[in-house]
Amino acid sequence: MSEAFVRVCALDELEEDTPKRVELDGTPVSLVRTDGDVFAINDICSHANVSLSEGEVEDCTIECWLHGSRFDLRTGKPSGLPATRPVPVYPVKIEGDGPDASVLVSVTQES
Repeated sequence: MSEAFVRVCALDELEEDTPKRVELDGTPVSLVRTDGDVFAINDICSHANVSLSEGEVEDCTIECWLHGSRFDLRTGKPSGLPATRPVPVYPVKIEGDGPDASVLVSVTQES
């Protein structure tokens, strides 16, 4: 299956270490800009049905605000209980430079 990338927002709309929730083809996604990279991770915690985009970002992880599980933004793997299952992560591309740069995400294929 080929990846269908969709423009989600301008790069400058993403604040450093501040998750932004978007919905792509019915899939809730949390976008996170941290340490010069942009990551896209499924926005629903694998332990409880809550939004990860309401949590805090630290050391390339996002924390579920309800029970404190942290998920690696690169792999989706949890780094602590109570979550034991990973959440999907999605490929991200940045097109353009400067203020015109766009963030594109594909939810058709998990990475």
